[in-house]
Amino acid sequence: MTSFSTLVSAAAFAATLVASAPTADAIDGKRRGEQSEAREQFMAGQVKSLREIEGRILPKMRGMQYLGPEYDAGSQVYRLKFLDAGRVIFVDVDARTGAILRQAG
Repeated sequence: MTSFSTLVSAAAFAATLVASAPTADAIDGKRRGEQSEAREQFMAGQVKSLREIEGRILPKMRGMQYLGPEYDAGSQVYRLKFLDAGRVIFVDVDARTGAILRQAG
């Protein structure tokens, strides 16, 4: 293979990777959707607020760096992410009750 054809192949591969990567707008849109659904469910009295959930869970994770939440509206579960000695720890919390469902990492 000539250096020109190698260069063209590499450029095509790079273009494919860029085209298939999620954009920042798509990620931000997903977060806005999660926030909107959580807010609607909170206003309807179906779930606890993220602030209340964090108030219950963060003190139990003392010494760990809090990375932030995700919300699954379908299962009404908050996933709180922490960093502990280089390991990511996931804590899944029932948004209706505030109970920890599972902790992994």
